Amino acid sequence: MASEEELFASVDALLNEEPRLPPPAERARLREAAGITQARLATALKTTTQSVKNWENGRSEPKSPRLDAYQRLLNGWAAKYPAPGAAPTASVAAWAPAASTEPAASRVETADAPQAPAVAAAAPARPAIQPAATSRRPAMKKAAQPAADPRFPHGPLAVLDGDGCAYGVDGIVLDCPASTVVELVEWTLRESGLGAPKLNRYGKDSDPLIVLTAAAAVKLGLPERLEGHEQRRSLRLPEDHPVVKQVVKAKWRLTQRGFGPWARIYRKAQGRDRQCVQLAILSWDALDERSWPGVSEMEPADIARVLGVYAQRVITPRGSTAVSGLELMTALRPPTRAVRDEASGNWVPGHNPGSLGTEPMDPAPPEATPEHPVVVTSGWTGGFLNEEAYQWVRPVDLLTDEECTLPFAVGLDLNTAFLAAAARLVVGLSAPDHFVGPKFNPKIPGSWLVDLSHIELDPRLPSPFTPDGTRPTEPAWYQTHTVAYAQELGYNVQPLEAYLRRETGAYLDPWHDRLKTAYVDTLADLGVTKDLTDAEFLAAMERHKEVDPALAAVLAAIKATVKGGIGKLRERPQGKKYKEGERWPALQRPTWRPDIRAAVIAKARINMHRKLRNMATMTGLYPLAVLSDCVVYPSPGASPLDFLPYAASGKPQPGAFRLGPTPGLAKLEGVQSMLWAVDLMEQGYNPARHIKGGDAVLDEGE
Repeated sequence: MASEEELFASVDALLNEEPRLPPPAERARLREAAGITQARLATALKTTTQSVKNWENGRSEPKSPRLDAYQRLLNGWAAKYPAPGAAPTASVAAWAPAASTEPAASRVETADAPQAPAVAAAAPARPAIQPAATSRRPAMKKAAQPAADPRFPHGPLAVLDGDGCAYGVDGIVLDCPASTVVELVEWTLRESGLGAPKLNRYGKDSDPLIVLTAAAAVKLGLPERLEGHEQRRSLRLPEDHPVVKQVVKAKWRLTQRGFGPWARIYRKAQGRDRQCVQLAILSWDALDERSWPGVSEMEPADIARVLGVYAQRVITPRGSTAVSGLELMTALRPPTRAVRDEASGNWVPGHNPGSLGTEPMDPAPPEATPEHPVVVTSGWTGGFLNEEAYQWVRPVDLLTDEECTLPFAVGLDLNTAFLAAAARLVVGLSAPDHFVGPKFNPKIPGSWLVDLSHIELDPRLPSPFTPDGTRPTEPAWYQTHTVAYAQELGYNVQPLEAYLRRETGAYLDPWHDRLKTAYVDTLADLGVTKDLTDAEFLAAMERHKEVDPALAAVLAAIKATVKGGIGKLRERPQGKKYKEGERWPALQRPTWRPDIRAAVIAKARINMHRKLRNMATMTGLYPLAVLSDCVVYPSPGASPLDFLPYAASGKPQPGAFRLGPTPGLAKLEGVQSMLWAVDLMEQGYNPARHIKGGDAVLDEGE
């Protein structure tokens, strides 16, 4: 039998519970019976009309002290306006089935605040995607989803509008009372419940992201637009701007990039708890139209949905997609891990094997750029790596009459070709060492000075050794994959010099795996799945952008993350004040690794040439042009099904181009008149550029 002490403890626990509210429908009935509007009630309780709506449709609950005031009001109304058939003195508290388990100290009001489970549920591999909301307010959810991490019950980010509503993932709406940037930062860290868990056991949690609409920016004292003669991404608020002075006065800090479209506000971490908030300002072009097509024009709830899916599948955005791509590498391969100090017995940060470490590393002279201090101070004149994507067009005089009579030029684009090249790619992790007259080893990543001018290949195909497809004329520096391909073609290679790395590893493997999964899953949500036939695949790709514009924007952002992240590995200096030979900020990152960028591009270009060669062997077809990951073929029909090689069973031939949603497989990029394409070639244009409508350069400076 329970003791008296135990019984009193149980009774005290009941007395200390938070007030219980009636069901949401009864709350609305009582307010309407009293003749009070939602707006008037919101004014009385010092909250927003949207919060009152959330309380009355069951999507959120108020928190103390507002909860106590709301219950007192409902109790008074219940006494005046009892429900039909109910006793006039019925208590409001009796209507609630159970008390809220959320701490009373929490003051975040949510549209869908999930209770933190005792054991955090595992996040689904691919979060369910709801149809895009057609109104400004997100559709009501049927039930709350359990939080993947109880520390961040409201997801990784929120989009703040001018009315104080902060729209999160899965339809969550938070009530943000902040009227200044400082108040916003403190609310985000203390009350919002925003953030995301680390992607690696040795990594750091993702800082919460607050996206500001134009109205929210103005409300917080920021200009609606940043104006100036510089590029939009280079603009910053001046140091004497009131908001910047306000941030500094409150003892918060800004990163070196200042208060721009992507502002990072932080204080020194307290123990393991980081104090950092990322802001993105929509009206300052934080979401580039090229990477996030149409997103900045969406309603706040839809923007939150797009960015939320990206955050769940890739990473919480921390800047442009290029910056996010680079940050993802570090998040998945943290530079340090905890190791025990044998002398003191304490746990201290130590090098994490397989990572790039914490210190920047200078490249070998041929791997650097002409303005790099390694080149300028040493007076290096020995040439540079030229591992870039293809930009090649077949000379018109090498076209046959039969090819010219074909009615179509069809473009095939490889799905995230550079991501496919990053798979199982062994790169150098240590500093380069110089060797003279080494024996070539295809397993060692590095840069080799080799003469490949003696290799003769079919002129109807681009040379695999140069980006413009022309035959080399003298010794040049090549990445390991390019030299290995010359050996694969049956030619002897004798390097004159080499810069090689002794410590190696598949650094990009987790980066590739996460982005590949994100890409394939997002395509599947758009109806492009692996089980489709080639004809069904082409039809699905033709309409996938119309299925769900929000998810189509996520797909574009994932692709931009791949190219931007690879390009960011060799970010060039920016700004008019830069002088040759000076170190620029990007060189302070361990991830400034032009040799890794060269390895990815070289492997992608070799993969492309291998497919071109196999296509010629199987079908006798030769490309008209190649631009980056797009190749154009003459065709008797308007579909790649008219010329791609298939076995008698109907299955695609291995080794050649194949259609499909997986990275490295092809999709239809465009169809043009063959005569039009030949005419372009006579004028010196690349038909692939006109069909693709894009640029082959991997962005280095975003």
